[in-house]
Amino acid sequence: MVARTRRKPPWVVEKERQRKAEEGRTLWLFGLHAVRAALLNPRRARLRLVLSRNAADRLRDVLPESGGWEEADPRRFPAPLDPQSVHQGAALETRPLDWGSLEEVCAPRGDTPVVVLLDRVSDPQNAGAVLRSAAVFGARAVIAPLRHAAPETGALARAASGALERQPYLRVPNLARAMQALSGMGYRLVGLDGEAAQELDAVLADMTETPLGLVLGAEGAGLRALTRERCDVIARIGGAGGFGSLNVSNAAAVALFAARKSGKFDTNMSG
Repeated sequence: MVARTRRKPPWVVEKERQRKAEEGRTLWLFGLHAVRAALLNPRRARLRLVLSRNAADRLRDVLPESGGWEEADPRRFPAPLDPQSVHQGAALETRPLDWGSLEEVCAPRGDTPVVVLLDRVSDPQNAGAVLRSAAVFGARAVIAPLRHAAPETGALARAASGALERQPYLRVPNLARAMQALSGMGYRLVGLDGEAAQELDAVLADMTETPLGLVLGAEGAGLRALTRERCDVIARIGGAGGFGSLNVSNAAAVALFAARKSGKFDTNMSG
C-alpha cells in the first residue's frame, strides 16, 4: 500500500513562498549620503555598485581599493531606479538588513529602553524621518508591520539620511502580537493621539522606570482599534494653541525628546 503524501495547507505554502521571496529580494540604495552609510556598514551586502566619476571621487575614502564598482554616465545611469530618484551618481544594489527578532533586539538588559511602533505608516519620507529621530535620540528599535508599512527601500534610506544603517527597523507579521510581546517584556505602551485627554509629559512623569513603547498611527487614520486596545495609556503632545496635530515624523521626534528629557529611560544620543 502506497502512503499518501499529505499536502500542506494553502496558508503554509503561501507563507513559505513569501519567506523565499523575501530572502531573495534585493533593493537599490541611492544618493551619496545613503550609499556612503551603506558602504561603511559591514552588515550590508555589496551586490552591485554603480558610480559616476564625480560620485566615485566623493566616495573615494570608503571605496574598496580592489575596485568592485562600475563607472557610469549620470545622464544614462544604468541602475533601475525611479526616474524621479535623485541618485547623485551613486547607487548600490544590496539586500535588506536582518537585525534579528523582536525578542533579541528589544529585550531589556537591565536597562529601560525606548522603542517606537508605527501603525501602518506607509510613506517612506515619514518612516525615514522617524528612523532618523530614533537614531538621534537613542531608541532601541523602530517596529512596523510587514504589510501596509514603508518597506526598506532606497527612498526610505535617503529620507533616513544614513540612520537606516544603524537604527534597527523591525518588520513584524502582526503589530498587535508584537505589542503583546513587548508588554510581556515589561514595556509600557503609550499611544499618541491628538485628541487624548492626558498630555504625554504628565504620563511620563507618572511612569515608573520601565521600558517605554511609543505607538504612532498613520496620517489621518491614526491608531487602529486593536492597536489602541493594546496600549496601556493614550496621550497627546501638548501644544500652545489649537492649530492641529503634528505629522507622524514630527510627533515621533517630540515624543522621543520628551522621553529623553524625563530622564527615566536609557537612550544613547548618537547624533
